[in-house]
Amino acid sequence: MDNASKTQSNASITLLSRLSLRVTKKRIVFTSLILFLVSISLGSFWFYNRYKVANKMVAKLQELSNAEYPANPALLSKNYQRYSNRQLTIIKRDDTHFDFVLEPKNETTAKIVIKNIDLKLLVPKTPEWLKKDKDLALITLIEREWNRQQVTFPANSENIEISGGDGFEQQNLTEIALTNNCLNAGFWEIALFTKEDSNKTLYYQGWFDFPIGHYKNIFENANKISYWDYWWRLEHWQEPSGAIIKNNLLRNVIDEKVVLTNFPLDEKIISSGEQSRKVRTTLTKNLTTWRDFYSNQQEIQFATFRSPGFYHPEQPWNTQYWRIGKFEKATLRNIKPTNSQSTVQEIELLFRDTKTGEKNRLFIGGINLKDLPKLAISDYTKGLSMPLGISLPPFFQSYEDLQKNHPDESPFFSFLVDAQNRWINHHQLGVDGSIMHLDKDNPNLLHLYLLSYERNTLIAHFLVNLE
Repeated sequence: MDNASKTQSNASITLLSRLSLRVTKKRIVFTSLILFLVSISLGSFWFYNRYKVANKMVAKLQELSNAEYPANPALLSKNYQRYSNRQLTIIKRDDTHFDFVLEPKNETTAKIVIKNIDLKLLVPKTPEWLKKDKDLALITLIEREWNRQQVTFPANSENIEISGGDGFEQQNLTEIALTNNCLNAGFWEIALFTKEDSNKTLYYQGWFDFPIGHYKNIFENANKISYWDYWWRLEHWQEPSGAIIKNNLLRNVIDEKVVLTNFPLDEKIISSGEQSRKVRTTLTKNLTTWRDFYSNQQEIQFATFRSPGFYHPEQPWNTQYWRIGKFEKATLRNIKPTNSQSTVQEIELLFRDTKTGEKNRLFIGGINLKDLPKLAISDYTKGLSMPLGISLPPFFQSYEDLQKNHPDESPFFSFLVDAQNRWINHHQLGVDGSIMHLDKDNPNLLHLYLLSYERNTLIAHFLVNLE
């Protein structure tokens, strides 16, 4: 082949290579465009299905048998699971009021309607006076979602309708509970109770996902802010790390004093009610006195409370009780909450971290201590039982009481902070709330108990002299 032919051949090869490269690039661009459009379509489809709303929506119920949920701490009825296999329909009445219709799939089970419920009382809301501080606003919303809110209705409530069935439920259903579980946004449950041998027993329990689109709309209606400012934290359990608690935005101090407080470490652990039923969800053995929680001799673990709202012993929840390992003193203050002219009280418990020496503080305030019930220690479960957080409801409350006492109007607050006033994740530490009552015989003696993670057990009993 002469030089001219070689040159022509090389030119042809180069041209073909360039054309092939251009075709390849076009294919890559085309394929990338297709993948991008598919991703957009899938994302839009996911978003539409997750946040879609309708005036009438069926929510899939999850019902677990004894075999499927052996760790169930509830006191179960002899009729448990005899009235199951239901369907849940959620009906929107207006922007915030909804009906929950438990529909039967057989002739023996009754139709039960929980009607006209104002859900802005069960969806997190930041009080107006806290909106100007982003950390307090965030903590308020997060703690509302991370703490259990169980609202109950007597069977004869105007909000309840019972019809059909074999007669058992119409005659024996005594109480209905609607619960926003202490998990990510949307994990709710319904429970039905009867009475056997003078005890309230559970005969039906169903978990469901409350439509997150309706949740979003209720949130925005109640808070007058965009749901997207907080959606990731509410739906994915993202803690407000580094958030600073500015106590002065919650209350003004009138006066204060250090009060004589006894923490009897060798006292036997006190247990009743819910704590007695949750023995099976406390995974650590040989816990007999309060000292055992803080001795660092063994790791304290509980069954993890996981979605959609049940205990999972196979997944242990670790704790950090060394962060409150050494109690040092208690301070009692008279305060005026930011949203009230009433004089109420605040208690500060000071602890020393037994690993680092850091000083951590627990605040419980916005309470009129004189109004607490006077009880014997054995009746501690009848005391004021509250989660940690700001302007939030009790763990358990009647719907009637909830309507009279809106959480976002409450001056109550309770939280743990470190030496720099940074919020401590008390769920990881292993403290979910407190119970308080006055002594049955001495109204100047306050009994203050700390509740463990998921209220499995009491972990402390302080006797505070209020004089």
